[in-house]
Amino acid sequence: MAKAGPQRAGGSYRGRGQRRPPTWEISDSDTEGAASAEADSKAATRVRDPAEERREAAEALRLLRPEQALRRLTVRVDPAILEDAGADILMEALGSLGCEYHIEPQRPSRSLRWSRVKPEPCLSSVPAELLAAGEQELLLLLEPEEFLQGVFELTQICGPICSVPWISPESATCPHLAVIGLDAYLWSRQPNAQEMRQPESPGEAPAEVVVGWPEVEEALVLLQLWANLDVLLVASWQELSQHVCAFTKALAQRPFRRFQESKAFSFYTAGRWVAGKRVTRDGTGLRGAWWRQIRQFNRVSPAVADAVVTAFPSPRLLQQAYVACGTEQERLALLADLPVKVDGGGRLRRVGPDLSRRICLFLTSTNPDLLLDLSS
Repeated sequence: MAKAGPQRAGGSYRGRGQRRPPTWEISDSDTEGAASAEADSKAATRVRDPAEERREAAEALRLLRPEQALRRLTVRVDPAILEDAGADILMEALGSLGCEYHIEPQRPSRSLRWSRVKPEPCLSSVPAELLAAGEQELLLLLEPEEFLQGVFELTQICGPICSVPWISPESATCPHLAVIGLDAYLWSRQPNAQEMRQPESPGEAPAEVVVGWPEVEEALVLLQLWANLDVLLVASWQELSQHVCAFTKALAQRPFRRFQESKAFSFYTAGRWVAGKRVTRDGTGLRGAWWRQIRQFNRVSPAVADAVVTAFPSPRLLQQAYVACGTEQERLALLADLPVKVDGGGRLRRVGPDLSRRICLFLTSTNPDLLLDLSS
């Protein structure tokens, strides 16, 4: 009887066919398999063809170049600006610049705003802050009378930054200011260069205050220190148009320059920049990277770089040679007598003491403010 119990229990499990005890069905193999499959799929997604990455980087670099970025810039002009007779000069300059411009109402009035169109899909690898540079730039045009009234308020009434004229407290942008013909306006009013201050109450008599160049210069300093606000004083619409065109070109160049600054140096061994020299793990390409680094010194020809790299194929070997030198003068002149091969069979050339000194200081000096090129 004691043996029959286990046999019936075992027979009952076999009699139920495929069903297993619940403890037998709990297993980590299924979840591990799903997790590993998901990880493999993500890894496969991350693995990309290096040639495809280089093509995308080259295309992104091409689209970030100033001539291409200029086409994606849009200048939005407030219609109130066109009421001035000299606004035609500005519109002709914008038309010949190569960027788009639209006449749309702007806030504040009489302002120009720069914006960028939606970037291409191939620029998805470029950081968004590089592409959004300049989207909040705004130029506000002021009449001389309006500017002088603000100068009086700024120089006579002390207050916080929110009381600075032309700046709205709820505005997220800090505009640039431009005043056309302020000098001529002040000269025309020189015999009675006075601004009438409006009385604060009906019973108060109006007071006369003098507003001239000293007050204007004081206001320019206060605007720069308090609100980081630049003021452009131009004599004509022609001068304003030149400034707007130069400012637009600078905005087109800004993403490309920031993109270059965010990438590795062209001779950096771990970089993958399209213009860089790739160095593999076995050292292939290191000589070329060292050659390009020597070429970055001023007034260094390819033949001179060849002479230095031939004598010392790597920076480490050159540093070891500097350590072996007994005196400072010997280190500075270590490369001076290296022969330089010149095509055409001319007279023998050498690296020279100037470049030898610069390379020595570059590799041995610990002073970050040291000027290597004395002729610069």
